[in-house]
Amino acid sequence: MASNYYDILGVSKGATDDEIKKAYRKLAHKYHPDKSGGDEAKFKEINQAYQVLSDKSKRQQYDQFGQTFEGGRSGAGQGGFGGQGFGGFDFSGFDFGGQGGGFEFGGEGFDDIFSNIFGGSSRGRRRGRGADVQVDVEISFEEMVRGVEKEMKLYKRAVCDRCHGKGGEPNVGMKTCPTCKGAGRVETVRRSIFGSFSQVTECPECHGDGKIFERKCSKCGGDGRVKEEQRIKVGIPAGIADGQTMTMEGYGEAGEKGAPAGDLYINVHVQPHKKLKRKGNDLISTEFVPFSVATLGGKIEIETISGNLILKIPAGTQSGEVFRVKGEGVPELNGRGVGNHLVTVVVKVPKSLSREQKNLLEKLKDQGI
Repeated sequence: MASNYYDILGVSKGATDDEIKKAYRKLAHKYHPDKSGGDEAKFKEINQAYQVLSDKSKRQQYDQFGQTFEGGRSGAGQGGFGGQGFGGFDFSGFDFGGQGGGFEFGGEGFDDIFSNIFGGSSRGRRRGRGADVQVDVEISFEEMVRGVEKEMKLYKRAVCDRCHGKGGEPNVGMKTCPTCKGAGRVETVRRSIFGSFSQVTECPECHGDGKIFERKCSKCGGDGRVKEEQRIKVGIPAGIADGQTMTMEGYGEAGEKGAPAGDLYINVHVQPHKKLKRKGNDLISTEFVPFSVATLGGKIEIETISGNLILKIPAGTQSGEVFRVKGEGVPELNGRGVGNHLVTVVVKVPKSLSREQKNLLEKLKDQGI
């Protein structure tokens, strides 16, 4: 058996944990004894190396003492990979690349198994930041332009007002956790396809503290948080875009036992306007202008976001021309400047004419107009 664990896995001495795990999975797949072309001796050697290099403490000792390190060898010959071999395990339920089913080497499930077996991430529940909350709010087109304050109803975890987030009954003391005996960690022995392994994880009762309250809070059951309805008022600024998300830090669910609260994400949806459309910070609309007004000039009434206005149409206006009404658009989201209202003119050609109107147009036609 090769003596250098780094060489066995084909990684450098400075390899990261992720690089070591990837190398191990690739080699374990290649040399597994139940796979065509597998090598049981090589497979044991690979697993021996991974047991040491995947454990920070064992790896540190191995790097310091090299071949004299006994921690990585203690399993050989008794349990683990050394003595029992693989005769006592049935691999028929695993898929090693073409036969069988139910499990595939290199998949997420297999990765999870190895992370548990070889001292990877602990799955004990940890105190952490509160969950983020996401809500949707609908506003009118006019509210989008002017800004609006909305009241929202949230149903989320909040700090328990009885224990103030601590999880214990008021005025009660602490005691040593009976599950971990004050260590904050528990050791479990797991059997796997490779043998029996010991894993140390965070204590599920005290979550690493080593102590618990003598009596849990009667309102929150020891969690320090309770589900409750909350109403908050949110100012939605003028100029916000449809589909834009606002973030309110610390307005999500309360964290565990004093941990920071999550954030509140507000997805804003703007109702469409019956006539106006938004393009950047400009509002756009289309207005039909009578043929006579376009030809001779005149005035038309248009609808803007602030009400109806009179728009002057110069003589000779062509269909498709755009007129700008300054300052009748959408405010900049940061409060600086405002867009315009752009009016596209479409000359309306009459579909039917009286005899007199036809005669007049015929005369104009004869004059080349």
